[in-house]
Amino acid sequence: MAGYSGEREAHQRRLRRIEGQIRGLQRMVDDDVYCIDVLTQVSAATRALQSFALELLEDHMKGCVVDAARNSPEEGAAKVKEASDAIARLVKS
Repeated sequence: MAGYSGEREAHQRRLRRIEGQIRGLQRMVDDDVYCIDVLTQVSAATRALQSFALELLEDHMKGCVVDAARNSPEEGAAKVKEASDAIARLVKS
């Protein structure tokens, strides 16, 4: 079971809002909106995705990582490494 399962509906709502932001960006480009205005919206969509990613990471840490650590030190260490790698990918983006 995924660590975010308990929050699935909230996550789906949030993703739909982000999807709406992206569609809005497409409309802005279609309508030849001023570049800086489009970039402002790109920044907002990027922040929304980053915020969602951090929330998902927190769910993972609270659920999957904690459960794995309770099962065995090796399993816990593997999940911590997995989370650390995910954080590194997020920081690079």
